[in-house]
Amino acid sequence: MTKEDPAYHLKDIQHYYGNTKVLDIDDLKIESGSITGLIGPNGSGKSTLLKLLAFAQKPSKGNILYKGRPEFPFSSTIRSKVTLLTQKPYLLKRTVFENIAYGLKIRKDKKNLEGRVKKALLNVGLDYLDFAHRKWHELSGGEAQRVSMAARLILKPEVLLLDEPVASVDTESAGLIRDASLKAR
Repeated sequence: MTKEDPAYHLKDIQHYYGNTKVLDIDDLKIESGSITGLIGPNGSGKSTLLKLLAFAQKPSKGNILYKGRPEFPFSSTIRSKVTLLTQKPYLLKRTVFENIAYGLKIRKDKKNLEGRVKKALLNVGLDYLDFAHRKWHELSGGEAQRVSMAARLILKPEVLLLDEPVASVDTESAGLIRDASLKAR
């Protein structure tokens, strides 16, 4: 990687669902440290593009370079660098603490787990004592989305991709999610 390499460089990307083309990108660069927004109507390919950038899906055609190197979906080198928060929170059928700590445990990074989970909850405006031992089904929609955000932020990814993370949450949760994502930068 040279200093000039952007975080992402997409070249000749095309993506299809069946015979329907949903993405056609000739050349796109996204610089490291930037905040980039995607705007478009429903069905315009925004979520698909985010899945490609998260390396959760492979484009039908073309290449995606991450910091100057080609990467592939679910590769071990990229898994710890990029994370995606979807519009609908995905939580495991566990406690809030276990959901937030899960990624660290997978990485076998268990040092000061309680302190790190406390900080992650604080970053999304949730009190550790009130939330850590709650089960996934005891959370409101906004609380579940904030727990999902904390579970991603605790991993300290190089890239945080957000797919309409505040679309279906209350105003307070939306503000806290936006603040947490800006602090993570």
